[in-house]
Amino acid sequence: MSYIMALDQGTSSSRAIIYTHAGEVVSVAQHPFDMIFPADGWVEQDPELLWRTTLQAGRDAIVQAGITAAQVSCIGITNQRETSLLWDRNTSQCVYNAIVWQDRRTADHCAHIRNDTLNGERLEDVLAQRTGLVVDPYFSSTKLAWMLRNVTGARDAAKHGDLCFGTVDTFLIWRLCKGGAHVTDATNASRTQLFDIHSQQWCQELLNYFEIPAAVMPQVSDSACLFGIADEQWFGAPIPITGVAGDQQAALVGQGCFEVGMTKGTYGTGCFIMANTGSQALTSEEKLLTTVAYRIAGVTTYALEGSIFVAGVAIKWLRDQLGLINDPADAQAAFERTGGDAGGVYVVPAFTGLGAPYWRPEVRGLITGLTLDSNKDQLLTAFLQSVVFQSHELLAAMANDGAKVVRLRVDGGMSVNDPLCQFLADIIDVPVERPNNTETTALGAAMLAAIGHGIYADLAAASQVWRGGQSFTPAMEPGRRANLISGFQRAVGQAINDG
Repeated sequence: MSYIMALDQGTSSSRAIIYTHAGEVVSVAQHPFDMIFPADGWVEQDPELLWRTTLQAGRDAIVQAGITAAQVSCIGITNQRETSLLWDRNTSQCVYNAIVWQDRRTADHCAHIRNDTLNGERLEDVLAQRTGLVVDPYFSSTKLAWMLRNVTGARDAAKHGDLCFGTVDTFLIWRLCKGGAHVTDATNASRTQLFDIHSQQWCQELLNYFEIPAAVMPQVSDSACLFGIADEQWFGAPIPITGVAGDQQAALVGQGCFEVGMTKGTYGTGCFIMANTGSQALTSEEKLLTTVAYRIAGVTTYALEGSIFVAGVAIKWLRDQLGLINDPADAQAAFERTGGDAGGVYVVPAFTGLGAPYWRPEVRGLITGLTLDSNKDQLLTAFLQSVVFQSHELLAAMANDGAKVVRLRVDGGMSVNDPLCQFLADIIDVPVERPNNTETTALGAAMLAAIGHGIYADLAAASQVWRGGQSFTPAMEPGRRANLISGFQRAVGQAINDG
């Protein structure tokens, strides 16, 4: 019997999952790691930790499954997306730490971009038209430009073709293939702000503007194809890498959202809501992102996406920095004890700025509505509710852009919380569906790998592995819903004014 291995390299841990060809989980291995915070708003990771934890997770998953590497048909990779790495082509060593998607160090550069032009057009408009993205430190363009400008010798080495740029997927493929493949897929490329999502190629004008030599950029492939062969040194046998997608696009695939209008929400370190828009790349008037959902057999499917930078990481902060909880499950228990009533307390968790639809990197977190009667459970509840309120804002923005959501499929670590899912359905006022397996990001990578390896003929065949679990139907009284939403909106306004 043969299997599929998904490597899921995330913001706070690296995982590997072994699946049967029917999408059933055989084994899971996970290795967490810490991030580096050199300055206010700066977020980095040790590239060697990303590599070692991913490699160890894959090895552990094979052992735990009781199989050999020779029984693994193919590998699918999914990854934190905009996180940027730059490494030496000859030694495979990074010249700087990985700059994480949450990093805000290039806020001043972005402010300059908003006032700049390209060939007589507002650069902000050019970026939106060609890449589907807004101007924000979130994306890879200014991160890579920062490294080329600030790392000694990097610009000259890049000009001579001695450096490689990549998001995490590209770095892992390079290492797994021992430098035999410098490649990414269209979903990850679409998050760099350097990729023309309409022509499906790197935009030379944007590369020139950011002073990025084209030689550092990887080849862009479909999301399901042969990316390279993982060397037998790593797992014990050579294994083809046949599926790659950024984590949120992989979750869209894992949720079986293959029809126009189907929408998923992933509640992990951050929260990301993505709606399939088919062959149409919608132009957002609400500062949402137009992105590549997946590209298979040369055919591109697009999506509309809204991003919340802080979700589960806020619960980690409550544990590690404040010591209010010992385990994320403690926050769920607090939510259950309060019955979802935060007692008028609201949290705007803008630790690294506000994402869509505001895009205000200078805003910082806010807790408001505290009284002498407020207690720890209410504060924990407010933190969880903040993610729901932000989800409501994103779905409202999508509706205004012509992508009205009538049903939301959820996944990620926070989605296992039944009361929170019910509160989500109540606030967004549409049914919420949770699959049996909420780890759909890794499943999506496995599905793409199976298509790329010929195990599944197409997306329709792959969609059969999605299995529905529990549904949550809106039940909140409209007046209470409106009051809660307006309370959060006032808190956001206060946070923006303070910022």
